[in-house]
Amino acid sequence: MAKKATNSVRGVNYSTSPLLASKTPPWRSRFLVLLVGAAFLVLIARALYVQVLEAEFFQKKGEERFASTLSLSASRGRILDRNGQILAISVNAPTISINPQQFKANADQKRQLVSLLGMKPQELETKLAEDSAYAVLRRQIDGGVAQEIRKLGIKGITLEPGYLRRYPENESAAHVVGFTDIQDEGQEGIELTFQKQLQGHGGSRSVVKDRLGRIVEDLGEPVDPRDGSDVQLTIDSKVQALAYQRIRDAVQQHHAKAGSVVVLDAQTGEILALANYPSYLPEERHNRTGAQLRNRAVTDVFEPGSTMKPFVVSKALELGLVKPDMMIDTSPFMVGPLRVNDDPHPHPALTVSQVIQKSSNVGTVRISQKIEARDMGEMYQALGFGSKPQIGFPGAATGKLRPWRSWKPVEKATMSYGYGLSASLLQIARAYTAIARDGELAPLTLVKGEEATASVQIFQPETVRTMRQMLRGTVQPGGTAPLAQPLGYSAGGKTGTAEKMENGRYKSGNYRAWFTGISPIDKPRVVVAVMLDEPKPIYFGGLVAAPVFKGVVEQTLRTLGVPPDLEVKPQVVAQIGGTEPNKTTSH
Repeated sequence: MAKKATNSVRGVNYSTSPLLASKTPPWRSRFLVLLVGAAFLVLIARALYVQVLEAEFFQKKGEERFASTLSLSASRGRILDRNGQILAISVNAPTISINPQQFKANADQKRQLVSLLGMKPQELETKLAEDSAYAVLRRQIDGGVAQEIRKLGIKGITLEPGYLRRYPENESAAHVVGFTDIQDEGQEGIELTFQKQLQGHGGSRSVVKDRLGRIVEDLGEPVDPRDGSDVQLTIDSKVQALAYQRIRDAVQQHHAKAGSVVVLDAQTGEILALANYPSYLPEERHNRTGAQLRNRAVTDVFEPGSTMKPFVVSKALELGLVKPDMMIDTSPFMVGPLRVNDDPHPHPALTVSQVIQKSSNVGTVRISQKIEARDMGEMYQALGFGSKPQIGFPGAATGKLRPWRSWKPVEKATMSYGYGLSASLLQIARAYTAIARDGELAPLTLVKGEEATASVQIFQPETVRTMRQMLRGTVQPGGTAPLAQPLGYSAGGKTGTAEKMENGRYKSGNYRAWFTGISPIDKPRVVVAVMLDEPKPIYFGGLVAAPVFKGVVEQTLRTLGVPPDLEVKPQVVAQIGGTEPNKTTSH
């Protein structure tokens, strides 16, 4: 029997296989092709969206993750004195920061790091625990400390460029120069006044960093930082320092509340020194008080007392109303409700010259009565009283001067010897330049090379030459301030002692003492004004302020190279002549 033919391979019967018994539906293959095509279309659309339509957006997002801008610090400009000596300068002082995520240091490195930065170990651990890629450890550290930290080789530490302000003259020039804050912005004095000029303009550098924070590429050209401009003052650092030392010693010796000295170049009106005590260290930002920060010579006003008398007498001389040897009745008398006297050392009569030498209130009032209120008021105004000094210094005081039209006879009388108006020590010093410069009031300048305002002629040259000889009598035997006579130099000036007004009333026992003068007397080179606030127990200007004038004049003229005009002789002052220096009973 013949075998039935079969179509099989290894036991598979193809004639009976169910998989080959029917065909695959054609729609399935088409659907698969359609899905693959749709996927390609989506990819093409996404690529078009990312690379063409929103390319700028996605590029920016990428740069935010890997690109950054580094700030390049600019140095603040220097402050210099008239001779180029540095009063303020910025020195390298980096900021130390860390990346807590990358920080790696052994125990010894950590110990050295916290020691160099003056930190506690716990402070460092707190910084390392922050969930951030950036943390500041210390700002504005010393450059030497920064070098030591760099030598430690600790991973994750960055030294960011920065600057710290230094003040070589320390407290002696603090009230002039001022100081900056942690952001290097001026807060007081010249640092504040010339903030825009001194402040530099920082630069920048755009870079690409890898995931470890390392710079791998620069983006574009860097913008270089531009340092601030220097400011040069008319201040002489040597004169400033010696004036500060003298007023500091006087305040401490006489147990005063405070004191100030102003030194002006009589020829130019340039300010050579503005010294105040108490003072402060500009580099220390802690424990400062308003009393320390005030530049009292510029910001504080007070009734100037007898320092005003030379102007009244000069006006009377100018108008031909009196002459130096003319006798004046100086016995006590009444002006309205005011009894004017020279207690406790009265004189029945004095010459006009002696009125200045003895500082007679009675004589000054008698002379002022010969002057019209308008002439006296306009003279005070022309001398700068009641006007803010144009020196560009923050807080410069205007003072108070009532219009002459409203003066009553008693007010005119008290204003002749310095009560009823107020002025700063700087204003008083400037007014004396009219006596030092042959009647011409000097324009004040604090910045070297700055264009000054025009000078004003107040008195005729012959008038103030006569007045200078009268002022010379003040520092000679019989005057109120022989302790003001400098060794080797002629000088003249005027004392002032007046009770302080508090809450609208004069407070008995609290005085301000002054001495303002010029030297040398025939060819004046400097004007020096001194003020002590509440010296005790001695409070007369001729005893507490005059010696400061003497010391400042001697050293200043030597510093300026002014040759002596007097033969130097040993001097012993046994007794101060004249009346009690300007104690007033006008209130």
